[in-house]
Amino acid sequence: QVQLVESGGGLVQAGGSLRLSCAASGSIFSISAVAWYRQAPGRQRELVASITNGGSTTYADSVKGRSTISRVNAKNAVYLEMNSLKPEDTAVYYCGLEYGHTWSGGRSAYWGQGTQVTVSS
Repeated sequence: QVQLVESGGGLVQAGGSLRLSCAASGSIFSISAVAWYRQAPGRQRELVASITNGGSTTYADSVKGRSTISRVNAKNAVYLEMNSLKPEDTAVYYCGLEYGHTWSGGRSAYWGQGTQVTVSS
């Protein structure tokens, strides 16, 4: 069984930075793809960034150039560093893990409980 725990959210002023962390339990982390999603009030959950089990990354256009997803397999951890934060980045951020090379967001994915990010203007 896999459990994911996000941390690092909080209140930050526009233009500031945050580093979100996701700690995973279990033995499949290094052979799994991982992703960060976010969900703002009244909006659908959206993919922010993903990283393959080989370290290749993809980003949503809305965060490209401002965010970096990374992973440390030895720590069963994945990170999302966000810079130049905007009020529209305000959302609950979720970490997802899926066995396999590339993130697809399928039904077999595991999810954390989320961490709130609030960006004030």
